Amino acid sequence: MMRTSLRSPSKSQPSRQLFRIYLLQAQRQLHQPTIELMRNPDTMVKAQKEVRQAFDHKCPYGHESLMGELHYTRMVIKETLRLHPPLPLLLPCLCRETCDIGGFKVNKGTRVIVNAWAMARSSEYWDNAEEFKSERFKNSIADYTGTQFEYLPFGSGRRLCPGIGFALSTLELIVARLLYYFNWSLPHGMQPEELDMHTTVGATARRTNPLHLVASPYKVPIEH
Repeated sequence: MMRTSLRSPSKSQPSRQLFRIYLLQAQRQLHQPTIELMRNPDTMVKAQKEVRQAFDHKCPYGHESLMGELHYTRMVIKETLRLHPPLPLLLPCLCRETCDIGGFKVNKGTRVIVNAWAMARSSEYWDNAEEFKSERFKNSIADYTGTQFEYLPFGSGRRLCPGIGFALSTLELIVARLLYYFNWSLPHGMQPEELDMHTTVGATARRTNPLHLVASPYKVPIEH
């Protein structure tokens, strides 16, 4: 006789699964600011200088509390998410009533998918939209909350990504530490314009091929 037992799923399982998803997505997005910094050496110099001034001789346990000082580095990440949104096509929405949007009639029950990638690269909303320019966010009111529809890296409204806080804090801290502890260079003979920018798009967007860079340790004394 075979005995079976049914156990209720742990209440912590959904949160653990979400944690894994957000961590994986942050890891995938980590390639994008790195490669954009390599393609734009002047931006790399500015961001690295800012990070090393803020983290200079500080204990690693205190790095997270210093993130508010990294204004330029945060602009780099904002610009990266503009050009490389993690969700190029936002989650589908169902139109609850017939309406007119920009001269187009959208019938009730129509499933609408917003192309966040296209809006973030539209010259109608952005100057030199295809160029990587961190400074464009210096006096911009665009943020991650989805209030400015030309910039929706995490969606908007009730469909706003629930993991936005964790994803951003993780991404910002990792990028800052990579800039602080390492000097980065391209493999011998490679030029910035030769970097592979191919992207595979599915439910999310990720690099098609691995990113190969040369990391040289930047040794600094640390206060304990």
